[in-house]
Amino acid sequence: MQYLDNIFGYPIPLFLKNLIIALIAILLGISVKLIIHKIFILLSRWWDFVVIKSTIKHLRRPIAVFIPLLFLNFSLDLMIMPATVRLSLDKALEICLTIIFALILVRTINVLEDYFFLKYDLNKENNLKERKIRTQLQFVRKFIVSLIILITAAIILLSFESMRKIGAGLLTGVGIGGIIIGFAAQKSLGNLLAGFQIAFTRPIRIDDVLIVEGEWGKVEEITLTYVVVNIWDQRRLILPITYFIEKPFQNWTRVSADLLGTVFLYLDYTIPIEPMRQELTRLLNSNPLWDKRVNVVQVTDSTKDGSIEVRYLMSASNSSRAFDLRCNIREEMIAFIQTNYPESLPKKRLEWKDKFEGI
Repeated sequence: MQYLDNIFGYPIPLFLKNLIIALIAILLGISVKLIIHKIFILLSRWWDFVVIKSTIKHLRRPIAVFIPLLFLNFSLDLMIMPATVRLSLDKALEICLTIIFALILVRTINVLEDYFFLKYDLNKENNLKERKIRTQLQFVRKFIVSLIILITAAIILLSFESMRKIGAGLLTGVGIGGIIIGFAAQKSLGNLLAGFQIAFTRPIRIDDVLIVEGEWGKVEEITLTYVVVNIWDQRRLILPITYFIEKPFQNWTRVSADLLGTVFLYLDYTIPIEPMRQELTRLLNSNPLWDKRVNVVQVTDSTKDGSIEVRYLMSASNSSRAFDLRCNIREEMIAFIQTNYPESLPKKRLEWKDKFEGI
């Protein structure tokens, strides 16, 4: 860099020379960043691929900072400055590059997540495989992001000499410290292990339909420590992740999203069953919510109050459609009975015996 020693025959101050070198390095880094960005923009126009668009979305800003800082770090070897100043600049750039590189790793995980979320779309009718993979991906992503943050913090702290000395001194008490930390973090570690167990044994998955604590809802989010269940009336039930290991609950979509729906009506003994079978078949054939698998009418019980229990069994492709189908069939069957067999609606029977009879 001898050509920077003077301009028009006049010597350049050392500070200004270092500043010019730094500016040139930053401008080169910005230029490289712009070239890379333009290449990805062109690729996104030629090739409609989610990874390219997601890379532009998630990595554009971190890369815009990382590349200029990297060039600035390389340019330090060309600068002349006191050792203390160089050491301080080296340390500051090292910390900044470490933080931004960790952010790039996190954003890269987001890019991969976008790809897998598009590939495994939850909007399918039978989305069992998609829900399984999404549950595992969500848990693994959160675990890896937490690990990246912890490792980055450790690298930054251990880069300071004073922190390394403290760490060496603490090694003598690591046994006692480990026992204390183990007891203190027992519940947190239990939640973490429960999270691993749920992610890979899959008692619940994202978008599973559950009956839990007497509430009907869908699994909305699974974190490292808790599960969010979206209740049917849009409330959110927050449960510790260990709940799903230790307590019983109903999972309506454990094997598949297909469900059977039931409607019970209590009617008089005089109701004819065969016309109801024909009417149910007619109603189901005209209802788009029915998936054409199950269509059954059965008398399942007789009660002490003089009525019979009639069960209408039907099927649907998922829990929401099954619920709506049940409501529709219940309304239409009641209307059918009121119109055609009103005398067969439930009755209260009384026996009247005249006390003067036989006198």
